Amino acid sequence: MISNMSFTTLHGWRERPPYSHSLKIQNFSQLEKSTLSSNGKYESRIFSSGGYNWRMVIYPKGNDNDLGIGFISMYVEIDTTSLSSRQPSEVFADLRFFIYNKKENKYFTIQDVESKSFNALRRVWGFPQVLSLDTFSDPINGYIFRDECEFGVDVIVAPTPTNWEVLSFDDKLSYPKSSWTLKNFSELKENNYKSSSFSMGGRTWNLLLNPKGDITYWYKSKLGRGYGRFVSVAELPKAYLDKESSLNVEIEFDVVSETKYSLP
Repeated sequence: MISNMSFTTLHGWRERPPYSHSLKIQNFSQLEKSTLSSNGKYESRIFSSGGYNWRMVIYPKGNDNDLGIGFISMYVEIDTTSLSSRQPSEVFADLRFFIYNKKENKYFTIQDVESKSFNALRRVWGFPQVLSLDTFSDPINGYIFRDECEFGVDVIVAPTPTNWEVLSFDDKLSYPKSSWTLKNFSELKENNYKSSSFSMGGRTWNLLLNPKGDITYWYKSKLGRGYGRFVSVAELPKAYLDKESSLNVEIEFDVVSETKYSLP
């Protein structure tokens, strides 16, 4: 069992007992002897958390293979049966380990701020150096009393995301421009006109135009994005209409975004 100590490791105290699993040990000295034939570790009974089965693993004299010599080493192992029978095949969980201190009447805790990923290749996570054996073994420190002690763990399984969205941008458009010509513009009677549909960036679009504008302005968008004060009506005949009184409207796309999302 290999794990990594990091700068994200937090130590603290908590009054509330562990709610995932608690292991109270009587005759701790006998536990140390009994683990000699099991690679120095004790495995708790199976417990359930977040719909998966787990066990707590304790090395009362430290895990020699994980730089745990001289410390209490504690880990959590996911049961491979519950892992293979459910989807997804990877489980993320937040872990917090406990050792009860009778003197303080609180639990010493150690945890990593990062969630751990459990899968078929990595079934075990934990800490090789939870508490030094010198500190733990001295009764004056309060961790062991009359050869009795208590260990615990909280396993908080992160649920599978149900609400999500993916935002992407297409800025390499093959034909980023589209044109629309309105003939006899000065004779248009309606308030609103819409161009034929055209495709851009995998979407369908229309250009909207208000020839009479809002009082003195000719373009106002209600169904999409645009400008309510784009060109003055008085300026149109002077600079924007050709000899046949036609108006050419052109739009150029810089980028088109797309959002995929889960349904509520």
